[in-house]
Amino acid sequence: MKLSTLPAALLSLILLAHQAAAAPLGNVDAEAAASQRILELQAQYQRNVLDAISNRTSGCTAQNIQRRQEWYPQCNTLSLADRAAFISAIHCLNALPARTPQSTAPGARALYDDFIVAHILQTPFVHASGLFLPFHRHLLHLFAGALRDRCDYAGPLPYWDWTASYADPRAAAVFDGGPHSLGGNGAFVPGRNGTVISVPGGAHVVIPPATGGGCVTTGPFRQGRFEVRLGPVAFEPRGPHGGLGYNPRCLRRDLSPHFSLGTRPGAVVALLDGCAGDLGCLVRDMDAPGGVPGGVHASGHWQVGPDALDVFASPSDPVFWLHHAQVDRVWTIWQGLDLEGRTYQVWGTSTAANDPPSDDVTLETAMDFGILGEAKTVGEVASTVDGEYCYMYE
Repeated sequence: MKLSTLPAALLSLILLAHQAAAAPLGNVDAEAAASQRILELQAQYQRNVLDAISNRTSGCTAQNIQRRQEWYPQCNTLSLADRAAFISAIHCLNALPARTPQSTAPGARALYDDFIVAHILQTPFVHASGLFLPFHRHLLHLFAGALRDRCDYAGPLPYWDWTASYADPRAAAVFDGGPHSLGGNGAFVPGRNGTVISVPGGAHVVIPPATGGGCVTTGPFRQGRFEVRLGPVAFEPRGPHGGLGYNPRCLRRDLSPHFSLGTRPGAVVALLDGCAGDLGCLVRDMDAPGGVPGGVHASGHWQVGPDALDVFASPSDPVFWLHHAQVDRVWTIWQGLDLEGRTYQVWGTSTAANDPPSDDVTLETAMDFGILGEAKTVGEVASTVDGEYCYMYE
């Protein structure tokens, strides 16, 4: 697929969204085999990375590399203590004063909002473009730094492995509603219509209602405990000032077993094995419109909704950070299978679906993070073990 054809291809998302409700689950045996394949590829990536840094005595070394861990409570995953500390740190960010000028975002009240503002302002450039993966990698890095420096979180940045709960996200530990989760599903709201969302590149997608739709009522981010203030931008009723105005409300979720199919293990194997050596393939098929029903990135958002449906203000839901850490994990494994050939690959242009037309992305292309930190080039964020970064995924 050529980049110039992307706007038309994005329109197919409308059909894909409607077909999702009727899509059958993947073959259980095939998905189990795909899960094993992901673990094999991850182990290969880990060996390659550790070999590459094995002789280092400074910078990122095998001794000080940060190991990002999955949220689910099993071997080699995030401890209950770290989960509790991570939750507390998000509440801390959501209580510290914002640094964003009121002239930029009159609705920003907390430091957590600063991250949402940056994502809203950069969305037209960093989705369905060559900046998608590098921008979100550094945004995660800045978020992890804020958790550490401003809120004393000492644990690793967690990820949500949605391949483990592709059959039904309600079974994911991250959504079990307990004190060590990111809250449960939203209260069920019957009789709803589908939500029409705007996607960068000019398309509109109809997301059918699922199993919730209302305020989150359980867990640390339940109604009355956590407040969303910015957006919506991508769907009605839109928030004031283009979504940057003050619009206080509860966090809402609508967990969808239909859209979670798009994050099945087989979809990830199709990326890691099927896009070998081709970053354009990886980005197109990871993001819309590749995959069924919408690529692992889009499907990760769409299975959570409603706040996660808003591509602009989706960091309003704290699960955004775990979802995008998993997206970064897939990219990182893909890079790590051929560090020399893939780490510094670039692809695409610097606007969503190349609309309006923009220059091709290079390693020197700069990305704007606003009040969060200085601009970074694509080349500066390409490696997870050089520059500011020193992490790997377990």
